[in-house]
Amino acid sequence: MKLNLLNKHQDALNTAIKALHERTFYARYPENPSPEVYGENADKEGREKYKSHLNEKFDELLQQEPEQWVGQEDSPYEQQPLNIKYPYFAPETLVNRAEEAYHQWRKVKPADRAAILVESLERMKERFFEIAYATMHTTGQAYMMSFQASGPHAADRALEAVAAGLEEQTRFPETTEWEKPMGKYNLKLNKTWKAVPKGVALVIGCSTFPTWNTVPGMYASLVTGNPVIVKPHPKAVLPIAIVVAEVQKVLQENGLNPNICQLAVDADDHLITKELAENPKVKLIDYTGGTEFGNYVESLPGKTTFTEKTGVNSIIIDSVEDLDKVAQNLAFSVSLYSGQMCTAPQNFFIPEGGVKVAGGETVPFEEVVRKISDAVSGLVNNPKAGPHVLGAIQNPATSERVKSAASIKGKEVLSTCDFSNPMFANARTCTPVIYEVDATEKESYSRELFGPIMLIIKTKDTNQSVELAKEMAMNYGAISCGAYTTDPEVKEKIMDEMSLAGTPVSFNLTGGIYVNQNASFSDFHVTGGNPAGNASFTNPEFVIKRFTWVGFREPVAG
Repeated sequence: MKLNLLNKHQDALNTAIKALHERTFYARYPENPSPEVYGENADKEGREKYKSHLNEKFDELLQQEPEQWVGQEDSPYEQQPLNIKYPYFAPETLVNRAEEAYHQWRKVKPADRAAILVESLERMKERFFEIAYATMHTTGQAYMMSFQASGPHAADRALEAVAAGLEEQTRFPETTEWEKPMGKYNLKLNKTWKAVPKGVALVIGCSTFPTWNTVPGMYASLVTGNPVIVKPHPKAVLPIAIVVAEVQKVLQENGLNPNICQLAVDADDHLITKELAENPKVKLIDYTGGTEFGNYVESLPGKTTFTEKTGVNSIIIDSVEDLDKVAQNLAFSVSLYSGQMCTAPQNFFIPEGGVKVAGGETVPFEEVVRKISDAVSGLVNNPKAGPHVLGAIQNPATSERVKSAASIKGKEVLSTCDFSNPMFANARTCTPVIYEVDATEKESYSRELFGPIMLIIKTKDTNQSVELAKEMAMNYGAISCGAYTTDPEVKEKIMDEMSLAGTPVSFNLTGGIYVNQNASFSDFHVTGGNPAGNASFTNPEFVIKRFTWVGFREPVAG
């Protein structure tokens, strides 16, 4: 490397690896966008830099000779095109360039690759605010979520993948002298091992979290020596384009081919994801998105795949300390980013006999439903909180799904409505809708209804609630589960049953932590243990499947 990046970032890598093992709180990149942390003018400069991209060509990428310039992004807040154009390359061109770059990148030592990637994250840090505004106006996330999720939280998840990849590639010695006693003499061999990358990697991004869901797979493949083609959703390109540009710059500064990491955008008149995925030279695929396309990705022969698909997330309410606090927590969880999160709860299982609260009183089912509904309404109608929690709707199809929820067999508890955003008069918005559904109407709640749709399912008792939540997770997938109980035996039962369904459970959350949230270096995101996905970041399998250990041996001379 032209720059001695390993010395510069060794401490950061060591700390990150230590954090992987300890699973306690660790964040290299502060999530608070305060002037004290990022500079007095960072927000203003980031907003101006974002605006400078509008109606222009994004020319920061170090990918030469594009065939055309394309772009399809619209702002959910303004419902106007961004008119940003990106360089388009045919899939075959991208794959061939990646294959050429592969043979340079795979020969860089794992520790040096890791240092280069940490340097790219440090450059990304300088653009967190710009990325935040880019995320706002492509996904509809509110400002604070856009900053945190696409900036610090994404960078921490990327660092986590780098640390895991580095550790797994250095788990065994590079070389050793092997000696076996044979009686009158000893047999001696020199043995060496190489972690050999599998080849060209493809990362398929989603429209709602264009960096947070993309960088784990992207950085996991890069740190293990595989060149990466990043294929963003055509409606959410700019946030990850900025990240890819920074990676390319660091690669070039260190004498490496910038095509080790390429951005692949769709032409305006056709999508290219399948062409890339089916190319025989593409060996690794990371995917976030709907189940149907995810199943297609998993079915491709000769590929190692890492998928996060749709899930049906449940809340089990058995007994609580303070029902009002629980209702407020759940209202926030279902309203956050208008339910457009893979971890957002959808199915709320509540016993028909009601919920026990502190002091032994049982609150009737109808009263529990009313408290939750009132909490949602109170949040939505709070002008200081509502717009900043709900954000905007990324895809018009999501709005239509919410408005057509009347097809659900159940009683409407809370109807949806558009709400006004004081800063963006044209924002595409809708508030959460709540339906009460009987446990027998499985067809209504055994599929993901993406968006702010909340189903309250009346069950016979908590045992049936657990049984149904487990069944949903095993048959249709689940990425999160929340449970409320003051009974240790019930808690143990929920833990046991949901663990068999490969579903993590958050118990008794109130206050400032929500079922939607996962912490880097501590929480595994998706387990790979149910139909919601076949991978989990960042566990060891997320990185070790991207390379192969190959050994070499020969007799010791003399």
